[in-house]
Amino acid sequence: MESKSLKGKVAVVAGATRGAGRGIAVGLGRAGATVYCTGRSVRGKPASGSRPETIEDTAEMVSAAGGTGIAVQVDHSVEAQVKALFERIQAEQGGLDLLVNDIWGGEWFVGSAFGKSFWEISVENTLKMLQTAIHTHIITARYGAPLLIERGKGLIIEITDGDTLNYRGNLPYDLAKTSVMRLAYSMAEELKPHGIAALSLTPGFLRSEEMLDHFGVTEETWRDATLKDPHFSASETPYYIGEAVAALASDPAIFEKTGTYQSTWKLHREYGFRDKDGSQPDWGKYFEQTFPELANK
Repeated sequence: MESKSLKGKVAVVAGATRGAGRGIAVGLGRAGATVYCTGRSVRGKPASGSRPETIEDTAEMVSAAGGTGIAVQVDHSVEAQVKALFERIQAEQGGLDLLVNDIWGGEWFVGSAFGKSFWEISVENTLKMLQTAIHTHIITARYGAPLLIERGKGLIIEITDGDTLNYRGNLPYDLAKTSVMRLAYSMAEELKPHGIAALSLTPGFLRSEEMLDHFGVTEETWRDATLKDPHFSASETPYYIGEAVAALASDPAIFEKTGTYQSTWKLHREYGFRDKDGSQPDWGKYFEQTFPELANK
């Protein structure tokens, strides 16, 4: 199934600076949507260390792809800023059709605490992880949902890591990623009477800007990284999850998926979309074949 046009539709991608969020914003742009690209990093003032990506860059990429990109600096942990964002959207667009929650802000955590046992991590850092990766989603959904409800239709997508409740290698990280899955499920229950669908979505092994830098490769030379990590051979670009979200947003039967845990590898089998190079990465199948003892838990 090819995704239909989203021309005339209004979307928010919260956490659109880089990675999956940027891929999703641009994917919606390719389908013709108006996309509010939010995040903390703006030109001249990066919020995550020395990363160069900004929300202005993402918004320009959305417009270049065929949509309308609008960059809005928002710290999604600050309720007043989130409230102001949706008040602006209501004033400018008269409503909202799609909210994608991809707020993360946990780069610091992966570098300093990932791989440690929970009793080795300070309480302060554990709670900070929950604030940046869960509380932000709750705040954003709280103020975005009324705009969807007013239109009587629409979709909320929570971006996570994994489509099961299996342990993810670190307690705070595991709690963050499984919590947003449960958030989508709970929202789906409460939004059903209003005609709004909600679900969670995960990419596979994401070939993000940060991951390419980690391996010291570019998108053109990414296969060289398989010498360091053979599993990278099954990776996918952020373009792929952008196609997945565009397909979901244009599916007239989306309500059949409300409350579910979705993945790029399941959705490409249903919708038929492809990655930027024409391939169809399937992390689920690769994982099952490579780690059968974990896949069958």
